Amino acid sequence: MPESSWWEAAALLAAGPAGAAAPGLDWPAVADGIAGVLLVLGAALSTVAGIGLLRFPDLLSRMHAATKPQVLGLLLVLLALAFAWRAWAWVPVLVLAWVLQMLTAPVSAHLVGRAGYRTKHLRREILYTDELADVVARQDDEGRPVTGADRRTAPRPDPSDHHGRD
Repeated sequence: MPESSWWEAAALLAAGPAGAAAPGLDWPAVADGIAGVLLVLGAALSTVAGIGLLRFPDLLSRMHAATKPQVLGLLLVLLALAFAWRAWAWVPVLVLAWVLQMLTAPVSAHLVGRAGYRTKHLRREILYTDELADVVARQDDEGRPVTGADRRTAPRPDPSDHHGRD
């Protein structure tokens, strides 16, 4: 069974009831044009993400620049590939790439943001709201939640003190 392509399906849909193709409409050229536009837009968004990584002042701003336009840029590039290849067999591969990107980009950005916050690699003066301050204040040094009875009342030990060990 021959593999059908998108442009063949579009040509069949454009054909009238008698099966005559639409005059002067070259579906492969239309698909190539759409692919070109999507590829340029996707590359532009990915470039904006790269420039944001270099230009923004702190970790949280850079993280935002790296994830938001990059994910949309990848979607546009994957759509461009779908139009350029014009084969249904590639659709599951492209969808899988998109789903994996959508699952990993937000999780990794969240973890990098939390790690940067905890290690103080951010500029607090440019934060509009600090929603993580209360959460971090309620956790001990290992990141476990601390309830009211377990909350420390004594000052934290000095990490440079080796307790008599060298």
